Amino acid sequence: MQVAAPVAGLDATVPEGPPAPARPDPEEVRGWVRATAWALLCLTLAAGLTAVVLDVVTPAAARAAADTTPGWVFGLPGLGLLVPAALLLRRRPRNAVSWVVGTTGLLWAVDGAAQSYLTYALQSDPPLPGSSLAFWLVQRFGAWLLLGLPLLLLLYPDGRLPAGRWRPVALASLASTALLPTLLMVVPSEIADARAGTQVPEIYRSLDLDPTSLPLPEAVVLPLLRIAFPAALLGVVVPLAIVVGRYRRAVGEDRGRMRWLLWAGVADALVMLATLLAPGDLSSASLSVAVTLTGSAVAVGILRPRLVDIDRLLGGTLVYGGLAVGVVLIDLAVLAGIGTVVDGRIGERDATLLTLLLVAGLYVPLRAPLWRVVRRWVLGEREDPYRVVSGLAERLERSEGPEAQLTAVTAAVAEAFRSPYVGVEVDSASGERLLAESGRRPAAVQTLPIAYRGEEVGRLLLPRDGVRASLVARDERLLADVVRQAAAAARASALAGALQTSREQLVAAREEERRRLRRDLHDGLGPALGAVVLRIDTARNLAGTRPDDADAVLRQARDEVAGALADVRRLVHDLRPPALDDLGLAGAVRQQAERLLPATVATTVTAGPDADGLPAAVEVAAYRIASEALANVARHARATAVRVSLERDAAGRLVVTVADDGVGIDPAAPAGVGLVSLRERAAELGGRCSVTCPPEGGTVVRAELPVEGGMRAAPAGGGEPG
Repeated sequence: MQVAAPVAGLDATVPEGPPAPARPDPEEVRGWVRATAWALLCLTLAAGLTAVVLDVVTPAAARAAADTTPGWVFGLPGLGLLVPAALLLRRRPRNAVSWVVGTTGLLWAVDGAAQSYLTYALQSDPPLPGSSLAFWLVQRFGAWLLLGLPLLLLLYPDGRLPAGRWRPVALASLASTALLPTLLMVVPSEIADARAGTQVPEIYRSLDLDPTSLPLPEAVVLPLLRIAFPAALLGVVVPLAIVVGRYRRAVGEDRGRMRWLLWAGVADALVMLATLLAPGDLSSASLSVAVTLTGSAVAVGILRPRLVDIDRLLGGTLVYGGLAVGVVLIDLAVLAGIGTVVDGRIGERDATLLTLLLVAGLYVPLRAPLWRVVRRWVLGEREDPYRVVSGLAERLERSEGPEAQLTAVTAAVAEAFRSPYVGVEVDSASGERLLAESGRRPAAVQTLPIAYRGEEVGRLLLPRDGVRASLVARDERLLADVVRQAAAAARASALAGALQTSREQLVAAREEERRRLRRDLHDGLGPALGAVVLRIDTARNLAGTRPDDADAVLRQARDEVAGALADVRRLVHDLRPPALDDLGLAGAVRQQAERLLPATVATTVTAGPDADGLPAAVEVAAYRIASEALANVARHARATAVRVSLERDAAGRLVVTVADDGVGIDPAAPAGVGLVSLRERAAELGGRCSVTCPPEGGTVVRAELPVEGGMRAAPAGGGEPG
C-alpha cells in the first residue's frame, strides 16, 4: 500500500512501513519493579511466619517420627535477610545484588515453610495434599541455595559480572555450582540416597519422591555426582579469587565497599569457629547469624559504606574476635588437660568436681593477667591509660633537647598503641618542619593535628591501614590525652627553638647596632668635630691679623657643627623617635600621619585616656606599626579616609588599629616586607598583628601589644629611660 505525501512542492509516494515499537514507560517499569519487590518481601515474611505457626501446632511426637528439625530454624536466615533485602530493593532496585539477597531470603523462608508443612502433613493418613511438593522443595530444590553465595560474590557491589577474561571464568564457576542442584533434581532418589549413604525414613515412602527425576542409569549418574560435589566447592573458590582481585583494584569508596564484604567474611568465620568450640549443636543458629551478618554488611556496603569506619570495625573484629577465640581455646585446653590427669584415678563425679576445683583455684586467678598480657602484646599499653600518660611525662622529663622530646613522644605513642610507625611533625618559627619518627613509614598515613591553645603547632602521623591502625572510642580518648602532652612538648620545642633564635638575633642585632653607632660616631661625628676644633684654632690664629679670613673659617666651623648636630639628631631618632617624648604617642602618630598622607585624605587619630604612660618598648612598637601602616596607605590604598585608634582592651593590652576605605589587598598577592615587619614588631613583644580586608572594603591593621612587664617610659622631656 502506498500513500501520497507532498515533498518540496511535489507529490511523492512513500511506502507505509511497520509502526515503530513503543518504548516502555519508565514510570510503568518502575511500578512493576516495585510491585515485584514488595511481592517477594511479602512472600518471604509469609513463608517465615507459616513455618513458625506450623511448628507450633505440630506435636513433638510427629517431629520425632519424621526425624526432622523445626522448619523455622531453616527459615530463620530468610527472615534475617528480610530487612537488608527490603532496604536494597527500595534504594537500589536496579542492582542485581538486591535481587540476589531478596531471592536468597525467599528460598530460605520457603525451605523452612516446606519443612514445617511436610512434618505437619505426615501426621495424617494419607498425608495431606502437597506433601510430595514439600518433600521435593526440601530435598531437591533446596540445593539451589548453594548458588546464592557465588552469585553474591560475583555481582557485589555494582551488580555486574566481572568484565574481560574473568567473565567466562565467572560463568564457568556458576555453571559448576549449578551442576549439583541440577543433578539432585533429576537423579532418582534411590541412586542419590545410595551415593550419600543414607536411607529415606519409612514415613516418606507414601510420597512421590521422584516428581522430576529422569530414568538415568547409575553408571552415568554416579560419576556426575562425584564431579558435582568438588565442582560446587570450586564454584566458591573462583568467586573468592575474583573478589580478591576486585579488592586489590578498588580505590576510594569502592574499596570501602569491598571491605564491608571482607568484614562479613571475617565475622562469619569467627561465628563458625565459635560454633565448633561451643558445646551443643549450634550450627543452625550460627548459620542464621552468619547469613544475617552477610546480608546486613552487603546492604550497608552498597547503600551507606561510610556509615561506620569499616577499617576500625574490621580491625576491631579481627583483634577482639581473635583474642576471644584464643581465650576459649586456652580454656578448653586447660579443662581437657586437667581432665586427662585425673581421669581413671577416681570416680567420674569426683573427677568432675576435682577438675572444677583445680580450674577455679589455679587457672581462674591467672586468666585475667594472661588476658591483659595478650592484649598488651597485640594492642600495646592502651589498656592502661594512666601508665601511658605517666610514662610519656617521665620520658619528657628525661629529655633534654627539643629533638629528644619529640623522639620521646613518638616512642611513647608507638609503644602504647603497638603501632609500626609513628611520626611527630612540628612547625618551627623559621618555617621549617622538625620531624621525629619511630619505625618505617608506610605508603599511606593518617594525619592528626596537634593543637596548643587553639593553634595548630604540628601533626601526629599514624599508619592509615592495618589492624593496629584501628582505634575505638576509648583509644581515641587516650590518644587525645597523649596528643595534648605531645602538643605541649611540640610547643615547648618550638618555643625553645624560637627562644634560641631570638637570643641569637638579639645578640646579633645588639652587636650590629653597636657597630653602626661606632661607625657613625667614629667615621662621621668624630672627624666632623675634630675638623671643627682645627677650624676654631685656625680662626683664633687669624683673628688678630686677618679678621675676614677668621670670620670665614668660623662660618665653615658653624656649618660643620650644624651637620654634626643633624647626625646627632638622626642617631637619637633611630634609638627612639623624639616626637614620642615631645608630643606623646597619640601626638607623634598624628604628626606622622600629617607628614605621610596628602591633605585630601581625612585622617582621624583617637587615643584612650589610658594610652599614656606606656612602657618605652610598647610606645616605640606602636609608633613604628602605625607609621608603617600609614605609609602603606599612602603608597597603595588610594584611600579618602583613615582612622587610627589607640586603646587599651579589657586584658590591659594596647590595641593599635589603622583602618582605611581604600582598595584593599588582593588575596592572591604575596605578603610584602612591610606586612611582615608589622607582625615581627608585634611578635617581639609577645603580641600579634593581623591585616584584614572587611567585606565593606578597605584594609584594617590591628595590633595587640602586651603592656604588663615592660619598662615605664620616662616623663616627657626627661630623657631616655635608664
